[in-house]
Amino acid sequence: MNGKTANVGIVIVSHSPLVARGIADMVRQMVGDSVPLAWSGGNVHGELGTDAGGILRAIEAAWSDAGVAVFVDLGGAETNSEMAIEMMGLPRAALVSICNAPLVEGAVIAAAEASGGASLAKVVATAEELSP
Repeated sequence: MNGKTANVGIVIVSHSPLVARGIADMVRQMVGDSVPLAWSGGNVHGELGTDAGGILRAIEAAWSDAGVAVFVDLGGAETNSEMAIEMMGLPRAALVSICNAPLVEGAVIAAAEASGGASLAKVVATAEELSP
C-alpha cells in the first residue's frame, strides 16, 4: 500500500442484498477508496437472509492487517458473522470485530474514522458511541 499503514476494513452485512450493497455504495462515495470495503447480503439463494460463507468472503475481500469492522442489521446477521469469524481461525479472527452500532450511521462514521488511519479499537469505539 505505497509504504503506508493499511486502514481498517469495513464489512456491511444485511439480510437484504440491496440494503447491503446500497450502504456499501454510500460509504464508498463518502470515503473514496481509502478504506477496504465489502458487503454480504442475502442467503445462498439470493433471498432475504444471511450466509456465513458469504460473510467470510466479504471479510476476506475487505481484509486489512489493521483489522476489519463488521456492521450487521439483525440478530441472524450477527450470529452468521460470528460463525464466519470463527471459520477464519486465529490469528486473523482476533483482528475482526462486530460493531454494536446502527448499520448506516455506524458504517459511515467508522469508515470516516478508518480513512484517517485510526486503529480497529478506535474505529469500533467511535461507531459504538452511536448506540443508544
